[in-house]
Amino acid sequence: MKKKLDDLAIFGGVPAFREKLHVGRPNIGDRGRLLERINDLLDRRWLTNDGPFVQELERRISEVLAVKHCIAMSNGTVALEIAIRALGLTGEVIVPSFTFVATAHALQWQEITPVFCDVEPQTFNIDPNRVEELVTPRTTGITGVHLWGRPCDAEALTAVACSHNLKLLFDAAHVFGCSYKGRMIGNFGNAEVFSFHATKFLNTFEGGAVVTNDDELAEKMRLMKNFGFSGYDNVIYIGTNGKMSEVSAAMGLTNLESMDDFIAGNYRNYKQYQKDLADVPGIDVLVYDETEKCNFQYIILEVDEAVTGVSRDQLVAILMEENVLARRYFYPGCHRMEPYRSYFPHAGLLLAETERLSKRVMSLPTGSTVKFEDISRICEIIKFVVSNSSEVRKKLQQ
Repeated sequence: MKKKLDDLAIFGGVPAFREKLHVGRPNIGDRGRLLERINDLLDRRWLTNDGPFVQELERRISEVLAVKHCIAMSNGTVALEIAIRALGLTGEVIVPSFTFVATAHALQWQEITPVFCDVEPQTFNIDPNRVEELVTPRTTGITGVHLWGRPCDAEALTAVACSHNLKLLFDAAHVFGCSYKGRMIGNFGNAEVFSFHATKFLNTFEGGAVVTNDDELAEKMRLMKNFGFSGYDNVIYIGTNGKMSEVSAAMGLTNLESMDDFIAGNYRNYKQYQKDLADVPGIDVLVYDETEKCNFQYIILEVDEAVTGVSRDQLVAILMEENVLARRYFYPGCHRMEPYRSYFPHAGLLLAETERLSKRVMSLPTGSTVKFEDISRICEIIKFVVSNSSEVRKKLQQ
């Protein structure tokens, strides 16, 4: 472990890591297999428009998740927008503020008002009891967000939706390959939306999908992602261009083949972080339910400044200087971003837990590019900073 503050890069020392360690470095499967698929699609000259790789990816995802329908799309945000429109959502939709801003934007883009709901302090997911309190005559739906590989209380949200005749959509960007009470995520609500962005557990370079067990809804979304075409020169519904390309699907299929390896690596990293940070006062590592299937894609810390003596932001800044590109999640909350902070300037008064967590939560590097020795050194830095917090604070104020 480091012996003095001047060893830290932020105070004039040499960075602990010569190469930057990033949160969200892409998982990449068998490169040779990917290149085979790319050569195949180039030989066929079928690059987009529902090609064979897209069709195969949809079938494979449906099998993995045990759902009836998978509709692959160009990205997760477009997938959200199409699902929202296909469900006929209007007026107000209840959504957590503690999420990536795309969840709210997908609603606002279609002139639907996102009504921000607080989250549960234990799970950090949307609080079903608070959802119930926010329902008005203008409410047409609920968007739950499964956060960091840990599912929402889908049963409670389903009960609220049913009691008020609301549509229930899930943003499942963080939970591909995860389960809730033994059922794979993808089988809850009217539909669930996945992101396959490069930073996600399963990536297609860039992409997304909507999965559902509703035949009519699936058919509607298939039309909508391709301008409303039903056959050649026959447009029967308003739509847009949400199609996934063949090269993206090729990447998705290749990564699906390595999914078990990705999970095993993520799990090893998670257990090492847990072990190495177990005795650091004021640092809590997000715990996963190991009785469920999980991708273990996120290493999340909650930093209690009253105990650590340093704030989350100070810890992130120090790690960044050490070439450990940690990041805040989800700071500062959607309700404090535009246009929402102008529309709802007092929203924070009803979002006490969101406000608290947005100042305490951070993410650390993991994934297939992070080695055990990297994790050990990251944890050494954190331990050293916390154990010398008073000196660190003085140095930072100079």
